[in-house]
Parts: sequence; C-alpha cells; structure tokens
Amino acid sequence: SVCIYDRAHSSIQESSASDFDWNTIFSDAEWFHFTGITPALGENVVEICREACKAAKAHGVKISCDLNYRGKLWTREQARAAMTDLCQYVDVCISNEEDAKDVFGIEAENTDIYGGKLNKDGYKSVAKQLADRFGFEKVAITLRTSISASDNDWAAMLYDGENYCFSKEYHLHITDRVGGGDSFGGGLIYALLSGKSTQDAVEFAVAASALKHSIEGDYNLVTVSEVEKLAGGDGSGRVQR
Repeated sequence: SVCIYDRAHSSIQESSASDFDWNTIFSDAEWFHFTGITPALGENVVEICREACKAAKAHGVKISCDLNYRGKLWTREQARAAMTDLCQYVDVCISNEEDAKDVFGIEAENTDIYGGKLNKDGYKSVAKQLADRFGFEKVAITLRTSISASDNDWAAMLYDGENYCFSKEYHLHITDRVGGGDSFGGGLIYALLSGKSTQDAVEFAVAASALKHSIEGDYNLVTVSEVEKLAGGDGSGRVQR
C-alpha cells in the first residue's frame, strides 16, 4: 500500500504555460478535468492549471477537479494555497474522506478512516461546506471503508446544491485499486455529460470504479453497458454468453 512518485524532470513537471495553445485545446472541448496531483509538481504547474482553468471558463467548458492531496509531493499549506486559488474556477469537485480535511481543514464528524468507521451523514456537512465556500455546482465524495488492504466497502455521495444522493455500497475484493479514484471521476464526468440525474450519475460512477478494482493495471477496461448493468443491480458475476 506504499506509493512512490517519480515525477521529477518529467515533461509536465518541466513545462510552462506558454507551451500550451489554450484556444486550440479548448476550441471543441466540453469538459476539463485536473487533479491536485498536477499542481503539486511545482509552482510552474500551478500556473499551468490556473491558465487552463481561465481558458476553459472563457470557452464555456465545464471544469472538474479531484482534490487528491499527496503529502509526498507538497505540504498541506502549499496545497491549501494553490487549491483555494484553483477551486474558484471549478464546477464539480471530487473529494474523499481525507482530502477535504488535508487541503481545506473540513472534516466529517464521527469518522475513523483507519478503523473502518464511516458516518455517511457527516459527509453531507462536508459537501455543503465545500459548495458554500467555492460555489461548486456539485460535490462528489467517495466513501471507502477499509476492512483490510484487500477488502473494502465502496460507495459515494453526490451533492447538487439541493439533494444528497448516496449510491449503493459495493463489497470489493480488490485485484488492483490503482486508478479507482480516476475511474470514479471518469464515470461521473461521462454520466453528467450524458444528462443522467444526480442519483443515476453517482450510481454509474461508483459502479465504474467498483469494476476497476477487479482489473489489473490502472486503466478501466469496461464498457458503458457493463457499468450500467452493475449500476442497475446485477452484480451476480455470471458469465454473459
């Protein structure tokens, strides 16, 4: 369960805002997504994210961000300063039981992420605080209950400013959890672009991520129909012939 980051001298870590033609990049785009890992690579990359967000807004592109705090890349103080600035542009925020606390000091009550105890009602307050502070249209919070390193319970909540929609909970025996959060984000973006309701969107995103946990590697090799089948309640695992 130990992750090592080897980003020094990578192309993105050494890039600058002038390397990107934002007008071309966003000319036919509908959605821009970034995570907290990218600006954590350096002040130059914070500036790249800021310029990208400004350009996306100018082109009417929706912006989402997964807070993804990584203590091995920067301090909480650095993260808070950068993400407070960047989140003013964000429409849809994705967080988990740790990131809101680490980045913004917002914490769910009566929750012990290491002891396997999650109080789902506490996350309603977290989502509302995030939305009120930054004006997010939607806030998604993933809810992972760790039974062990290999067995987790997995669910999420999506807040749309009025409704707090909780997904069904999946009991996962994990093959590979790397990419689990990204697959949730990808599923959520797809669902929202497809016009799904708040409840259906969070169900789709959680189902997509649940399937990713059963796949080796960091890429979610599933189809939309497979995700919708699981989201619809068919978790039997029976072979489809």
